[in-house]
Parts: sequence; structure tokens; C-alpha cells
Amino acid sequence: MNVNFNGYGENVATFIANSALTEAGVPVKISADGTVAKCASGDLFCGICLGVRDGYATVQLSGYAKVQTSSKLALGYTKIAAGASGKVAANESGRALLVVDSTTTEAGIIL
Repeated sequence: MNVNFNGYGENVATFIANSALTEAGVPVKISADGTVAKCASGDLFCGICLGVRDGYATVQLSGYAKVQTSSKLALGYTKIAAGASGKVAANESGRALLVVDSTTTEAGIIL
């Protein structure tokens, strides 16, 4: 792609990481006060985990993010939720997010 959305409206916060959250790049949800956990399939996510270290997680809450997908997402505003294996997927009960690029394995979304 000849355009780049990296950094657009990016907003990152640090949370306590639930003990089961061990990897970056996965959709996360609030699981307790100030704590995030990896989403299960179908969960609505608050952001994408950018990193986990020493019991803390950095989470991107807004802006452009590249995410792993279960299948190609429709471009434009698409309802999305957590999918299987730390990916995101189209879901009629999901949040409408702007999909700006998509392949069968990843998509660029604006949170």
C-alpha cells in the first residue's frame, strides 16, 4: 500500500495485565479495576495490547492499529469483536470500527 496510517490518533495507556495476558497484538478487555485481560471469542474489546512486561500492559485505545484477523473484513465501518486465537473478526454484535485495509490474515482499523 502506498499510504501509511501509522501514528494516526494513537492513544496508549498502561494497565495492570491479567496473569493470562502474555502476548502483544491481541484484543483486550477490562477485567477488573485498572486491569486488562485477553479477550475470548465474541468479546467486545477496548483496545489492542502493544506489550506486556513486569505485570503491566500497554494498550492502544484509539487510532490506527494493524490487527490479525480470522478472515478478510469488509472495508468501511464494520462491526468487529474479538475472534479466536487472539484475532479479531466481523461480528454483528461487535463495535462499528473503520476498516481502511484488509487481507485474509490482517486488517488496518481505526479504533
